[in-house]
Amino acid sequence: MADVAVDPVLEKQALAHAVGLVSERAREIKGQETDLPSPCISVCRMDARGLCEGCFRTGAEIAAWSQASDAHKRQVWTLIEQRMLAIQA
Repeated sequence: MADVAVDPVLEKQALAHAVGLVSERAREIKGQETDLPSPCISVCRMDARGLCEGCFRTGAEIAAWSQASDAHKRQVWTLIEQRMLAIQA
């Protein structure tokens, strides 16, 4: 399989779009105690760091989501927000 050149401008725009969508979801759950929504935005592709390029979760976090407690989901949301900040810095 041949390497595909990635346009850095398009890549930056895609990252900003994903951050915007996930950030919007994060704002929606503030104060929500139960039934926390998945951060998935249907961009399911893992990057070199082992994070989904769409929702910024690890593979293990994605796999465990459906069985996770609300407290654990809230922890994952906190990690996602921290990861998005680190990526943007």
